[in-house]
Amino acid sequence: MARSSTFGLLAFLIGCLLPSGVLCLWPIPTALETGTTGLKLAPYFNFEIDIPGAPADLVEAVAQAKYYLETDKLGRLVVGRGVNDTAALRTAQSLSSLKLSLTQGAAVESISYESVKALGTRSEEYALTIPEDGSAATLTANSTLGLYRGLTTFGQLWYYYGGETYTLLAPIAITDAPAYPFRGLALDTSRNFYPMEDLLRTLDAMSWVKINTFHWHITDSQSFPLEVAQYPQLAMNGAYSPEETYSASDVQYIVAYANARGIDILLEIDTPGHTAIIGETYPEYVACFYESPWATYANEPPAGQLRFALPEVANFTASLLADVARTMPSTMFSTGGDELNTACYTNDYPTQQELNATGMTLNDALNSFTMATHGALVAEGKTPVVWEEMVLDWNLTLYNQTIVMVWISSEDAAAVADKGFRLVQVPSNYFYLDCGAGEWLGDDPTGNSWCDPFKTWSNAYTFDPLANLTEAQYPLVLGGAQALWSEQSGPQNLDPIVWPRAASSAEIFWSAKQPGGAALNVTEALPRLHDVRYRMVQRGLMPIQLQPQWCALRPDACDLYA
Repeated sequence: MARSSTFGLLAFLIGCLLPSGVLCLWPIPTALETGTTGLKLAPYFNFEIDIPGAPADLVEAVAQAKYYLETDKLGRLVVGRGVNDTAALRTAQSLSSLKLSLTQGAAVESISYESVKALGTRSEEYALTIPEDGSAATLTANSTLGLYRGLTTFGQLWYYYGGETYTLLAPIAITDAPAYPFRGLALDTSRNFYPMEDLLRTLDAMSWVKINTFHWHITDSQSFPLEVAQYPQLAMNGAYSPEETYSASDVQYIVAYANARGIDILLEIDTPGHTAIIGETYPEYVACFYESPWATYANEPPAGQLRFALPEVANFTASLLADVARTMPSTMFSTGGDELNTACYTNDYPTQQELNATGMTLNDALNSFTMATHGALVAEGKTPVVWEEMVLDWNLTLYNQTIVMVWISSEDAAAVADKGFRLVQVPSNYFYLDCGAGEWLGDDPTGNSWCDPFKTWSNAYTFDPLANLTEAQYPLVLGGAQALWSEQSGPQNLDPIVWPRAASSAEIFWSAKQPGGAALNVTEALPRLHDVRYRMVQRGLMPIQLQPQWCALRPDACDLYA
């Protein structure tokens, strides 16, 4: 009994850290002031862009925001879905316009241009004010990208009942800025193919919660769906079918679509591991190609890795990466580097012959390969991105600006930081969305997924990006991302396996804390995440339910000790 009373008091105190009734915003803004007055959107509500020569993608973003206002029609998540709000709305003023402007002296650039600037140089902050008396609301920012972020916040404030679109929180004052520059979602489109419409829908959802980086793991050992002009045979021989490919025009369309929504695309071509499929076109470049038993030579089937010790393979890979990288506007490009299996090379005659002839060790050869491939990327103006093994398992000479993705365990971030590299947090023990689905390998009926258990949104939400780091190392953390590896996923289950769980890291890396400075906590966050999830449904997604709807309509009623 005492335990329940203590928990109830704690829940009450946590709930008081945010303005009462603010259950609609995700990620929660940096600073937030709200009232308790009803305010309706006027039937003739419009957006006023007070920017001479406003870029086309800003105009399109405003049209998109207006469309959502007109079509979301989300009932407030309370019993009755807003029936008891009608009294407050009878005397409510009507908001007729939102005025968008840039701060004095700000450069007028497109959202797309702003979205692909180097990390740390993008301006995503904004200020939003909504008076209670019906006078014009204002949205100001230092860039069109900041205006776009503010538009997504504005759109989350409104509910619908009885023909009225309204809020009960006026007046509203928000100033907002991201805590971290990198907020990502990683998707593997090699193990199973995702059509264009699924990627575009995912990009839309990312933009709604201010995720700004789509980490596109586009190739792997199972398939090579990316068409590359200089090496057309890779996709011809490596894609699952001619229909399951991404042409150059497909990629550019996806890039343009993402950039216009404030999203940078970090493309990854994983090397030198995870490359068996290249053997379908260049068998002489791949060691242990389809060798059996596969488990001796790879973490999952099929076996096969680039013979990185061979100069011709290093030259081929550098050329391939540069050919793709120069078509991408992002300043970043990932070469992977994870799960390299050394047993694959032990009895590989071409590799051993090259090592013996040159006197190099396998580490020496990998260092030369990496310097060649990364050198080609740097020559194209790209910052190399690698998985953590390239720093922790091998002794390599990497460019100082290299970004390291921590994935094996959250505990590994400290070791990467100790080496002075900037890092992105993608720890499998918190952020892998595919975990907990059971074993996918055949002939293993009692097996489980390697990263069990299922990573709930609430477990992911407890992640501390700065844990085990010194204060001097904090600036090395660029942000983080959740990831979906697609051994058991495809277009059929993309929405429910990603959403709304991927929104949890979006708030960790945008907000970092509550507006009053208190730590993020799941008790306060759950009602807001319900709101995000229900709005996603209104916009055509199929996110998984978080709880029975009875619970969603009664915040905190289904907490463990309620």
